[in-house]
Amino acid sequence: MGVYELTVESVFAAAHQLRMYDGRLEPLHGHNWRVEAFYESAELDGIGVAADFALLQSHVGRAVAQLHDRFLNELPMFVECNPSAEHVARWLHGELSRAAPPGVRVRRVRVWESPGCAAAYAD
Repeated sequence: MGVYELTVESVFAAAHQLRMYDGRLEPLHGHNWRVEAFYESAELDGIGVAADFALLQSHVGRAVAQLHDRFLNELPMFVECNPSAEHVARWLHGELSRAAPPGVRVRRVRVWESPGCAAAYAD
């Protein structure tokens, strides 16, 4: 049985410092991050859509707003883990999964730190 896939994109600017293997912090730097949230649904509703794009965009926007113009290392969700693109993708996946409408699931979240450099999380 096939599924429908919807994609919503957003952007945010944020800084971070990764903790390296030897315990040192890399230099503080920022990125203009791009987020792609991939949703899936096996069904369409009465008007022929899997989910309202405006609703999904608002969910992604609310999640991304928590990261925008912030130093990621200082945010509670990254205090105990490196604020890497991988962890950002995993955190966003969790936030968006909790907000997903009935019958729709977050399949994957991809986070781009810069052109050509992305990490994704899927469950």
